[in-house]
Amino acid sequence: MIDASTATAQRARLLDALRRGSLTTLEARRRLDVMHPAARVMELRRLGFNIVTIWTTDVTAEGNTHRVACYQLRQSGGTQ
Repeated sequence: MIDASTATAQRARLLDALRRGSLTTLEARRRLDVMHPAARVMELRRLGFNIVTIWTTDVTAEGNTHRVACYQLRQSGGTQ
C-alpha cells in the first residue's frame, strides 16, 4: 500500500488534477490533501513540467480572502 502522504503520492495527485484543469493552492489543500502545494509544484517543474502560476484571490472555509497561486499545466513533459 502506498502512503498517500508522501511527496511522490502528492505530486501524482497534483499532476493528475492539473492535467484536468487549473488548481489553486487552497483547492489543492482541500481536494487533494496536499498541504504544501508550492513545494510539489516546484518539484514537478524540476521534473520538466511547464506549470505556470497566476495570482488570484480565494476564500478559505473560514470565510477569509487570501491572495493565492492558481497553477496551470501548459504542456506535456517531465519524467514522472
